Amino acid sequence: MTTRTESEPGVEHLLDVFKALANPVRLQVLQWLREPERHFPVERAIADPVEVGVCVSHIQEKLGLAQSTVSAYMASLQRAGLVRATRVGKWTHYKRDEARIAEFVALLGHSL
Repeated sequence: MTTRTESEPGVEHLLDVFKALANPVRLQVLQWLREPERHFPVERAIADPVEVGVCVSHIQEKLGLAQSTVSAYMASLQRAGLVRATRVGKWTHYKRDEARIAEFVALLGHSL
């Protein structure tokens, strides 16, 4: 079995992304965030969901999971570079990081 080396740029990042996407709930949230105005209540948003992101409370409400679970899922997506977090008052809003997602896709294409 081959081990990873320093000469393999981006392998660690690829693994982080794969780990984040391996959970079907996190993958679903990332898909919803592609079109936030379609999947979340825009009329209840305190910030523009397209520009700023979707409030974690709206994500939690849609998933029907505990706040701590949703926060852990979003932190995993953020660590992988798939979403960005922005604070608006006491609320955290999440938005897809399209540039980082494009980098991941390109890196994946070069790595396989």
